[in-house]
Amino acid sequence: MTEYTPPKVWTWNKANGGAFASINRPIAGPTHDKELPVGKHPLQLYSLATPNGVKVTVMLEELLALGHKGAEYDAWLIRINDGDQFGSGFVDINPNSKIPALMDRSGKTPVRVFESGSILVYLAEKFGEFLPAGQPARAEVLSWLFWQMGSAPYLGGGFGHFYAYAPEKIEYAIDRFSMEVKRQLDVLDRRLAEVEYLSGTGYSIADMAVWPWYGGLALGRQYNDSATFLSVQDYKNVQRWAKAIDQRPAVKRGRMVNRAFGEPAMQLHERHDASDFDTRTQDKLAAE
Repeated sequence: MTEYTPPKVWTWNKANGGAFASINRPIAGPTHDKELPVGKHPLQLYSLATPNGVKVTVMLEELLALGHKGAEYDAWLIRINDGDQFGSGFVDINPNSKIPALMDRSGKTPVRVFESGSILVYLAEKFGEFLPAGQPARAEVLSWLFWQMGSAPYLGGGFGHFYAYAPEKIEYAIDRFSMEVKRQLDVLDRRLAEVEYLSGTGYSIADMAVWPWYGGLALGRQYNDSATFLSVQDYKNVQRWAKAIDQRPAVKRGRMVNRAFGEPAMQLHERHDASDFDTRTQDKLAAE
């Protein structure tokens, strides 16, 4: 490592940023005018199948599996590496330019909802599912939901960035965030030694929020060979929980929606109807 002395005043160097240099910038707001498409359903989702995006598509598919027809939705692909999140239409829904973003057009006045945790709470309250109404069960679900919101940046923007995406390997940064991620896995493992699901009162939006991040890590789906590097197999209770959720049919469908990477059979770029899972995945479209 070469010694770095921060300047008195930081300035934006576009050459920095590693794998995401083309979309990282220190200012907000749109970069171009682009209206968002609107489909036939009241719920319009604009997203990508990152862990934060998967939270919401899993929730919607779980609601549909319970028979909530009002949870039918159109899911539109936002390619963040292409800067779609900086289009004027998307920024109107989420001024923070992050996926996922949701528009609920079921009422007289459309409702915008952004930030994945906020969307989960909104949908849970709208449909009366996966978030208990009474205390202390409700507080426990929300505590684990917000644990994820506060913890995952250390996993993604910290460990994931410096281990897999940074333009150079920095031992201090990787060690710092590896230690924190392993501590977080231990937090989960100790909790899941006591209960089947995080809230202790059944499958909830807490599990839907935590699983795409930490379940994905436990199942070896994130950041190259990070599962080996972090010895995720040692967290037996996390493994049990991650595998159980992975087998839920709604979770399998939710993982496919707005997915634009990986196996073509797992990629459903847009979702407008339940039949799309059988007819509109990328392998099926390529065969037409």
